Amino acid sequence: MSINGRDHTLKGIVVLMHKNVLNIDVVDDIADNEGDTVPPSFLDNSIALKLISASKTDGTGKGKVGEKTYLGGLVTSIPTLEDKQSAFSINFEWHSLDMGIPGAFYIENFMQDEFFLVSLSLEDVPNHGTINFVCNSWIYNTEKYITDRIFFTNKTYLPSEMPAPLLYYRYEELKTLRGDGTGERQVWERIYDYDVYNDLGEPDKNAALARPVLGGSSTLPYPRRCRTGRQPTQTDPNTESRSGYVYIPRDELLGHVKSSDFLTNRLNLASQYATPQLRSLVTSKRNHEFDTFEDVLSLFPDKFPLPLLLQVDNSAWMDDEEFAREMIAGVNPNVITKLQEFPPQSKLDSQLYGDNTSTITKENLEPNMDGVTVEQAIQENRLYILDHHDAFYPSLRKVNATDAKAYATRTILFLQTDGTLKPLAIELSTPNPNGDSFGPISKVYTPESEGVEASIWLLAKAYVIVNDANYHELISHWLHTHATVEPFIIATNRNLSVVHPIYKLLLPHYRNTMNINANARNVLINADGIIERAYLLESITLQLSADVYKDWVFTEQGLPNDLIKRGVAVEDPASQHGIRLLIEDYPYASDGLEIWAAIKSWVEEYVIFYYKSDADIVQDSELQAFWKELVEVGHGDMKNATWWFKMQTRAELIEASTILIWIASVLHASVNFGQYPYGGYILNRPTKSMRFMPEKGSPEYDDLANDYQQTYLRTITPKKESILNMTVLEVLSTHVSDEQYLGQRIEGGLWTTDSVPIEAYNKFGRKLAEIEQNLIEKNNDKSLRNRYGPVNMPYTLLYPSSEEGLTFRGIPNSISI
Repeated sequence: MSINGRDHTLKGIVVLMHKNVLNIDVVDDIADNEGDTVPPSFLDNSIALKLISASKTDGTGKGKVGEKTYLGGLVTSIPTLEDKQSAFSINFEWHSLDMGIPGAFYIENFMQDEFFLVSLSLEDVPNHGTINFVCNSWIYNTEKYITDRIFFTNKTYLPSEMPAPLLYYRYEELKTLRGDGTGERQVWERIYDYDVYNDLGEPDKNAALARPVLGGSSTLPYPRRCRTGRQPTQTDPNTESRSGYVYIPRDELLGHVKSSDFLTNRLNLASQYATPQLRSLVTSKRNHEFDTFEDVLSLFPDKFPLPLLLQVDNSAWMDDEEFAREMIAGVNPNVITKLQEFPPQSKLDSQLYGDNTSTITKENLEPNMDGVTVEQAIQENRLYILDHHDAFYPSLRKVNATDAKAYATRTILFLQTDGTLKPLAIELSTPNPNGDSFGPISKVYTPESEGVEASIWLLAKAYVIVNDANYHELISHWLHTHATVEPFIIATNRNLSVVHPIYKLLLPHYRNTMNINANARNVLINADGIIERAYLLESITLQLSADVYKDWVFTEQGLPNDLIKRGVAVEDPASQHGIRLLIEDYPYASDGLEIWAAIKSWVEEYVIFYYKSDADIVQDSELQAFWKELVEVGHGDMKNATWWFKMQTRAELIEASTILIWIASVLHASVNFGQYPYGGYILNRPTKSMRFMPEKGSPEYDDLANDYQQTYLRTITPKKESILNMTVLEVLSTHVSDEQYLGQRIEGGLWTTDSVPIEAYNKFGRKLAEIEQNLIEKNNDKSLRNRYGPVNMPYTLLYPSSEEGLTFRGIPNSISI
């Protein structure tokens, strides 16, 4: 190199993975040493890079572009290489006085096959040292792309701080990612765009498989999903045709370990009853239904792993205390509310549905309230309700016209002095045979422990759980996490550059979500998909979630506001985290508040580092465009709501980011990874009800008195659907081997060059480890009965860390399954 710096070779290392090593069934291992076989195409001028200057322009204001340079030889002496990765040397001719500091690079692939580009690092850059480019992107043949593939350094820049020579490239890349809204998307593309849910039905195949469009109307509002551009069906121009392949932007499926693909494949097989255990169980010549509880138990552990619920006691699930405990420590722990008025009221339109006021009376409740009156209990915050009346009642006439038979339900619970909840009464309601305007026919059931009445009470609880299981799967799990987050992912990628600080903040919480959502549209929530077959509402399944979305409020999705809205907590500056739980031993809430506070503290440190004032928020053109598009398009059916953040202050950005991270990580973990541990035993969480409650004097009542187990099994989810559901829940509850958990990043410490955010993130990780120890100690406190219950199943769902597998713990960064 000359003294004046005009002649200089920049040495670099390119890390990538060949397509073949990313396929499950391919054993083309990358070389461990120089003598082993390397995919030869990598070494014959098939991959070219061009550096782009961040400090010198070409006369048009754009950063100068260097000479095309090809990969060099294989490098084997890098200890940080992960499995299946290959490193190659590359030497750029780069005259630093003329070209300045590299800030980006173009890459071209001249091979037919794509490869996965992990990173580029430049060594000994004059006056700069090492420069890192974190890529993690699929690179297809260059002829597939309209614009050249570009990557930026791992520096972080607000739009106003971006080096001027790179601004053109920053904006061009965003234009590429937005696309032009036309055409059918192809597998290699990276375009993010919006569409309504119009691809769930298959009217060309069968008129019975037609489904309404969700989104774009006040009748069936919905978050947007990723546009695929597939052709409309012949039968209905408003319905998009379906195919085995569902487009997502290519980098939304990293797939570099393939474990998430493996689980997705299992879902696809399950939808066709094609897994080995499904084939053997549903094609057996034996009786196709379960006759005894022992028949169900016989599935474990040979056909299915033993659910955690059963590992200590296989009958404790029937206990009333366990029934109530699962409302605050189960898989759907964020629905229960404080009873604010008595009798419970309905928000249903009385002109359409008549008077839906609850028929539960004080006389139903007070005999089991330890001498406390209803008025006293309401005043002392001791009465709670699991209300599945209004959500289900409008659908019942359609549901009960099918093979299924269901009720709208209300369950009243009493907070006892030992901190546990005791169910007092269950109300079951069906539509009036004379018409909806006459109001429902309702009956109230109270706890019984002996004889046929105990069996009636067990069935009453089952009808409640059927509704809770359906609400969980459609609302708590699908709508409030999966569907809600997808518009954020699309808006982020369309409006925030990869070097934007908020892009970098949110990126870990988007990983694999669009992939699993696309697969859900393919096999889970589609017409005659797994949910329609294994759950109650069949063809009107998704319409329930659209109805509930009408009342969705983003600002209430964060934990503190959710708890206050449901009346289970009150603001209290003297309490830790600023709110006081009215059910003190509420595992989901108490654990969640610790993690919420840690997330918010991390986000606050991060935002304040990059935005020195509220004015910086207002002046951030990319952030403002992101938020405007999210509200007006991504959640466009809610665009007129007054509760949206205006995104004018740092406080709003901190709260919005914390809520989004909470939804994608903790909220999803809390409603997802307990599905098999609780619901793998179908008796505990049935998903369908097939008979009405037996009436005294009827043959069904006599059958119940003679054999309560068989009657219970004939009432709940049939065997075939139970097996299907168990298979799916096992898949969904399983952590994959390449999971990234809260406090971890796939890029390690290279996601930014700013030391303050890196240290703040490391501190966040240490705080999560500390919280996990606190939660372990809580579970060792036997005075906190709701943490383990009659089934002796400690509440570990919000332990931040986990191993691979079915662990009943662990908070992944994102909705990855």
